[in-house]
Amino acid sequence: MFDLDKWHEIYFALKQNKLRTFFTAFGVFWGIFMLIIMMGAGDGLYNGVNKDMGDMATNSMFMWTRRTTMPYKGFIRGRFFQFNNDDTQALKDNIPEIENIAPRLQGWGGDGTNNVIRGERTGGFTIQGDYPDYNIIDPVNITKGRFLNYNDIKETRKVAVIGIRVFNEMFEPHENPIGEYLRIQGVYFKVIGMFRSKKSDQQADRENQQILIPFSTLQKVYNYGDVVGWYAITSRKDKQVSLVEEKAKALMKQRHSIHPDDDRAIGSFNVENEFRKMINLFSGISGLVWIVGIGTLLAGVIGVSNIMLIVVKERTKEIGIQRAIGASPMNIISQIISESVLLTTFAGYFGLVVGVGLLELVNYFLIKTGAESNMFANPEVDFNKAVTALIILVISGAFAGWIPAKRAISIKPIDALRDEV
Repeated sequence: MFDLDKWHEIYFALKQNKLRTFFTAFGVFWGIFMLIIMMGAGDGLYNGVNKDMGDMATNSMFMWTRRTTMPYKGFIRGRFFQFNNDDTQALKDNIPEIENIAPRLQGWGGDGTNNVIRGERTGGFTIQGDYPDYNIIDPVNITKGRFLNYNDIKETRKVAVIGIRVFNEMFEPHENPIGEYLRIQGVYFKVIGMFRSKKSDQQADRENQQILIPFSTLQKVYNYGDVVGWYAITSRKDKQVSLVEEKAKALMKQRHSIHPDDDRAIGSFNVENEFRKMINLFSGISGLVWIVGIGTLLAGVIGVSNIMLIVVKERTKEIGIQRAIGASPMNIISQIISESVLLTTFAGYFGLVVGVGLLELVNYFLIKTGAESNMFANPEVDFNKAVTALIILVISGAFAGWIPAKRAISIKPIDALRDEV
């Protein structure tokens, strides 16, 4: 039951020694403040690195061809080979662990030379031949119109999805690009969509200056035959992409007469492995933050416990009188623990609020000044972590008051009344 007199007494006791109460509370405040700041900084680092990946599927891998490094079946080393459309079907038919597969091919031009014309405007952009699945594996934000679909592939349509930078250079700001035409390498393409990259910095710049056309159309327009530049592949949710990577390489080596031990003939990038390394790194950082933060917090709580021991010693005679007139040991314990919990909870909550407020202020200035980067972005604290820290603080406060409380009830009332301190 709520005892107003008890809380009034606790308030009076804390008010009597303002300076001591302040410095005791400051230790707890600083502990949780530093914990919140370090957690926010850790999340800021994670968000910065993760932002650079956009929404790329973490269960994905990319695979491309390189020169062989070992002779095999009469072929000399140093032979160059290329993937083809039949390889795409073979991968689908022979590797059931594959969820999505998107062959990709890049058109020439865009490396400083103008390859796109619209009216009197010209520009040099990267032309990519894509499948619809590519926007599942490494998605972009479609801001107008739509992305490529399988009818575009099947019917070899001359349609294009343009990046925001292409729009800025080839269109007026007020124009709607959908339905307009661009001449790419002498062939007219109808714009059906516009996108903006989800990545940041240089990667975003590269994506935003791309023009995406149907894969089959690029093969025909650029006279590539059935050549495939590289593959983007995702595994099924219950399968590791490393297994898909291993099987895909083995299948391609078999189909193109490459030595089974030639590990350099086919290049690959396993996003899952890199993402796991990143997760492990930031898990370690998070663990270190909690160790340092909890250590700092406990230092403040130990300070509270020491101060409460002094308070108990100063109030020995008062405790003796309370015991003499009938106060139970539990009454004494609850009073001292309540005082300790009140001090730690108030100081801790204040530290939590100031820490979160500072992180929000930093985030505001990062966004306002455009200072967000692929190294640091959106420093924040997970609500569950903040609540966990506060619960730990309350428990620590109770523990900090328990030892002094046990000390208080261990003194006999008659001895307490004789105390002259």
